[in-house]
Amino acid sequence: MRIAYLVNQYPKNSHSFVRREIQALERQGIEVERFSVRTAQEKLKDRADLAERGSTRVVLGKGPLPLLRSLLEQLCSEPLGMLKASRLAWSIGRHSERGLLVHAVYLAEASLLYRWLKQKECSHLHAHFGTNSTTVAMLCHALGGPPFSFTVHGPEEFDKSSLIALGAKIERASFVAAISSYGKSQLYRLCEKAHWGKIHVVHCGVDSGFLTRPPAPIPQAPRLACVGRLCEQKGQLLLLDAASQLLEQGVPIEIVLVGDGEMRDAIERGIAERGLHGRVTITGWADEQRVRRELENSRALVLPSFAEGLPVVIMEALALGRPVISTYVAGIPELVVDGESGWLVPAGNVDALAETMKRAVLASPDELARMGAAGRARVLTEFEVDGNARTLGALFREENFSTSALTHPGSVLA
Repeated sequence: MRIAYLVNQYPKNSHSFVRREIQALERQGIEVERFSVRTAQEKLKDRADLAERGSTRVVLGKGPLPLLRSLLEQLCSEPLGMLKASRLAWSIGRHSERGLLVHAVYLAEASLLYRWLKQKECSHLHAHFGTNSTTVAMLCHALGGPPFSFTVHGPEEFDKSSLIALGAKIERASFVAAISSYGKSQLYRLCEKAHWGKIHVVHCGVDSGFLTRPPAPIPQAPRLACVGRLCEQKGQLLLLDAASQLLEQGVPIEIVLVGDGEMRDAIERGIAERGLHGRVTITGWADEQRVRRELENSRALVLPSFAEGLPVVIMEALALGRPVISTYVAGIPELVVDGESGWLVPAGNVDALAETMKRAVLASPDELARMGAAGRARVLTEFEVDGNARTLGALFREENFSTSALTHPGSVLA
């Protein structure tokens, strides 16, 4: 069985979970062709991502001419499919955030992708994120391409569901993967009940590298790690307020921010304004080995998010035996059990965050180790990448069987 994956930018530092999923599917014997709409502009930090770049074909990799040529060839060879796809592009484009012209570009991208999928004999197309990559997948299917499915992460897709025609995508897809039960419930809101059966919870999984070794001892140093893109939704500025509050109380605290992003300048200014130099450091983008090392050198992960899907880094921290401080947001409570494997606080509440951070830095190593062990056990049973890939692989095989039955009914009955 050969399928294709389509992501807006792949490989990318913050999309390592897609790589893990693809590789886990390949370990099951499913062939996966990689496609990306565009090349990520950031410098890749992980060797595994660098290797993936050589296996990934980029739709916009050679400029507009291949798109125009594919669009014209598609129009000449399959005019009915082009008419159907053009109507769909117009229907969703006129109410979208990007407009009709951009959706015409999506149609051209879909035409090129259609030819590539045909050349590779891919029987199914799966997209990650319900935004433009899924729009291209849906248009490719309308042109006559293979059935498509997609994984919804949130929160961006839910914030602008009508502008990206998420409901129409659900209705036209073979199936939809939500990374949490919370995400599944939000997708239920966007479609008729008749389509609920095609929506499945498929968690992103933690790599086995985080599970193969026994957890390292909890350090004595009052150090917490915050791993993630430096952006508004992750709440790092609130974290600075909480750290400043604890230092004023005489509570020792060290925080390492592992990641980079659009709010780095604002966070660096916040560190300077609060006099947190030497107490809060920023590493920039880090590969998996560096992330693992920073988590193991910390007492707990702290992630004071305002909006989320289901952060893979929480799974990674728990897998390493580190408790987690986070918020009652989206799918996080499905992973972190308050008082058992970590602590949950109301999003945006700096006093509650500071008090919980204080508990983490003053707790005994034995108490933190017990909490980390409880989280690790949960990750092993529900969030290991190969187990979740088996769930996804079963959906691909079921779709492939159904398509074969429709196309070659005699062979299936034989």
